[in-house]
Amino acid sequence: MSRPTRIPAPEGVAPAAQYAHVVTATGRLVAVSGQLPLDEHGALVGEGDPAAQARQVFENLRRCLAAAGATFDDVVKLTCFVTDMAHMPAVREARAAHLPDEHLPASSAVQVAALVRPEFLLEVEALAVVAD
Repeated sequence: MSRPTRIPAPEGVAPAAQYAHVVTATGRLVAVSGQLPLDEHGALVGEGDPAAQARQVFENLRRCLAAAGATFDDVVKLTCFVTDMAHMPAVREARAAHLPDEHLPASSAVQVAALVRPEFLLEVEALAVVAD
């Protein structure tokens, strides 16, 4: 079974501490919609608390990946949407609980004016490739 290949710093590109610049993989594509800080009953987790929201979002991502036969090891790209860049340390901490440094995906972080509901502080979507 092949695993994604991570290229943290291509020649001529400054290295990144929190993500890989390039990730390549061959296999079945799994696209996970942006996950929000909602529990299995649709209730908000961590109102006003970016760390609690980030933990719930990454748990939701884990469950969605598992439903598709994937794990965080298969993730090649994460996109994080935050209402305030000050929430990124909480996102990084939650991500680190699921993705060790040797499996960092390509990533983007975008500050947005708002998410679908005002109490949501962040949303994260993922792309994974599962080797067949």
